[in-house]
Amino acid sequence: MLRDILIQKGLSNREAEVAELVTRGLSNKEVANQLFVTEKTVKFHLTNIYKKMNVKSRAQLIVWCLPHLSFIENERPQAQANPMATPINSSATSAMNTAASANTSHAQQATVTPLIIPGRSNVLISGQGNGDIGTGAL
Repeated sequence: MLRDILIQKGLSNREAEVAELVTRGLSNKEVANQLFVTEKTVKFHLTNIYKKMNVKSRAQLIVWCLPHLSFIENERPQAQANPMATPINSSATSAMNTAASANTSHAQQATVTPLIIPGRSNVLISGQGNGDIGTGAL
């Protein structure tokens, strides 16, 4: 689904593949290993992707692609089965938080759901984090 949309936006098949893997939270090195290319090649594709998608950063690319990913819905049942240890992707969550904070004011709060990436070691433990979120204090 995402790959088709990216191709419609003018990306090549390989560029769309790189963009999808980056959106799923893989580093340049991980993308390179998965596609059997060098990191330099991945960086070259990312430069072309940023130009074609009219974005300036990896975070903007991820935020643009997130609504089109289908794996998020497929992975939610796992998160509900074990809410104490949910693997998340810190770079994608950071991108979502950056986008959310840019669009929020004191009158409204944005809720950000962490991405669940199979095989990642990042773990969100219940009870840790910013205690003032959701208190209603402005």
